[in-house]
Amino acid sequence: MATEAALMAGLRVGIDIGGTFTDLCVLGEAGVVAVGKVLTTHREPALAVAEGLAEVFARAGLDFGDVEQLVHGTTLVTNALIERKGARTALLATAGFRDVLEMRREHRYELYDLRLELPEPLVPRHLRFDVPERILADGTVHTGLDEEYVARLGRELDARGIDAVAVCFLHSFTNPAHERRAAEVLARAAPRLRVALSSEVVPEIREFERTSTTVANVYVQDLAERYLADLARRLHELGVGPAPHIMLSHGGIATVETAGRYPIRILESGPAGGALAASAFGVGAGERDLLAFDMGGTTAKLCLVADGAPLVTHEFEVGREYRLLPGSGLPVKVPVTDMIEIGVGGGSIARVNALGLLTVGPDSAGSEPGPVCYGRGGTEPTVTDADLLLGYLDPAYFLGGGMALDVPAAREAVRTKIAEPLGVSVEEAAWGIHTSVNEDMANAARVHAVERGKDPAKLPMYTFGGAGPVHGAGVARALGAPTVVAPPAAGVLSALGFLTAPLAFDFVRSARAAVLDLSWEDVDARFAEMEAEGAALLRESGVDGSDVTHARVAEMRYAGQGYEIRVPMRATSGTWPDALVADFTDGYRSLYRRSGPPVAVEVLNWRVVSSAPAPEVSLRLKEPASGEAFGGSRPVYFAGGFVDTVVVDRYRLRPGAQVAGPAIVQERESTVVVPPGARCVVRGDVSLEVSW
Repeated sequence: MATEAALMAGLRVGIDIGGTFTDLCVLGEAGVVAVGKVLTTHREPALAVAEGLAEVFARAGLDFGDVEQLVHGTTLVTNALIERKGARTALLATAGFRDVLEMRREHRYELYDLRLELPEPLVPRHLRFDVPERILADGTVHTGLDEEYVARLGRELDARGIDAVAVCFLHSFTNPAHERRAAEVLARAAPRLRVALSSEVVPEIREFERTSTTVANVYVQDLAERYLADLARRLHELGVGPAPHIMLSHGGIATVETAGRYPIRILESGPAGGALAASAFGVGAGERDLLAFDMGGTTAKLCLVADGAPLVTHEFEVGREYRLLPGSGLPVKVPVTDMIEIGVGGGSIARVNALGLLTVGPDSAGSEPGPVCYGRGGTEPTVTDADLLLGYLDPAYFLGGGMALDVPAAREAVRTKIAEPLGVSVEEAAWGIHTSVNEDMANAARVHAVERGKDPAKLPMYTFGGAGPVHGAGVARALGAPTVVAPPAAGVLSALGFLTAPLAFDFVRSARAAVLDLSWEDVDARFAEMEAEGAALLRESGVDGSDVTHARVAEMRYAGQGYEIRVPMRATSGTWPDALVADFTDGYRSLYRRSGPPVAVEVLNWRVVSSAPAPEVSLRLKEPASGEAFGGSRPVYFAGGFVDTVVVDRYRLRPGAQVAGPAIVQERESTVVVPPGARCVVRGDVSLEVSW
């Protein structure tokens, strides 16, 4: 058994700010020593962080002076883009291209919808400007930059109170000279303006996505920098010595300075942590391929883990008009953990629509006012209210008893808003809300998995988040998944996952060419340039150069195709072109179950991920508490009616223990529902495996 001193040594802290709750997890050298969950303070997010840390450290008897690392993830950037709360921003584009943001790709995500809506560009047309200049696709200068025009425009924008400028010139990913010179001119003419260059934010092909991403980055940059400064100040006042690290969307971490420079890269930082933790527990259990399912208070997310690592994509959309329809949001071209996000969480609002049908989400009660049962002024019934009425949640043990839930208020809201309009009982209405959410998530997850060449019925599902373990069995059964696993500290698993991530950053260069037309010397030089950038960035963060590793990737397609797939670059010289084409062919066949046409294979983008060593951490909990784990029973609703159901204290379960369903396994931050006919086994790492 680990000693208490060993558990408390070398503390590492993970903090995840979600739409409803802020989660905290503290690791010592021997494993998890404390976890916590507090309501998010949306107007001042760092306040919840400080208050939650103070509460957790006081409850566990920990000292802030023992903290060696703090890793933080946040939804701040996502929320600012969705709510349009960024800086007043202007766009400087190549003459004739200022309307790229408005024209998009002329893609209709609903072909026959005459009322189709697209999100408004972050920069209105009167703040988008045509700059006289032109660089051709091969990088040669066709028309020189009109520096006087840029200087005059900078002074006018400054005088009109504009705060930020995005500079996106045609083909700057090939030759960034004009963008860099424009930044120099603007800095001299209007030094107050914050300027972002597309050649630095996202130096790759596709004009609309590149422009949209650069605009989004500078739009939220001031907000992100001010928030990160406030966070650092509050942590310093608490006595936390090390500067915080920030979780990136693709699963690496970065310094505050880097995150402030490229805030668009922390867009999906919270969900990335959960996927990392699920993959770590899966690898430890010998399950390298799995589904990671995260359900919090506002949204649910599902990610595929393949060969021990979450899938990563470089295409993402924010603020979709229709959540499940690609093309209906603002595109950002940055590396993010590849997941499907659905607007159903514990706080999602249920209602009866004009057709008399029950719908849930995507709007959420969040933490202000929150579900009706929170007693904070909420009046609309939510998923949490339904779960409470079904008996899945203990009104006296929510957040370990830190928040009493109001059952009568929840019952009244479900009765008046759902049950009476549908002509059913309150329990039937609550069951309808619960199962509707499960089916919505399962349907979206099935499409997400199949589109990536995976069969969800063959993969275990790891579930986490405050509401994930409550709904996990229902979603897994609907998917046909063989088992559902709730890791220890499932309610705050994203915060725990932050502490498994290495310092890492992603680099890209666009240079389209047929593979067989390339020389190894040119390819190696292109990769070496990016690797040098990565090594320098990591050295600035205190990483020894000898510890840095680089992963090379080529994004490839058949000539004439519009999109590409990612292929790891394993070859080094000699027969590398044939080896690379063979790897591409295998990857293509794996995704699409067929071979491509007999045409040339080309590379569009070259990528490098530069990483420091991953931290060596123990994810196990402290030894189980002594005493009886089974703490009586209560009536819980399953299909058909209430069933007397055993209640189990998770903190007293030991590896090898078994629980027959129906059962409710309670912990402070989440609850695992074991339905009738299912069986729950405690694994060696204290994860709960539910199977049927």
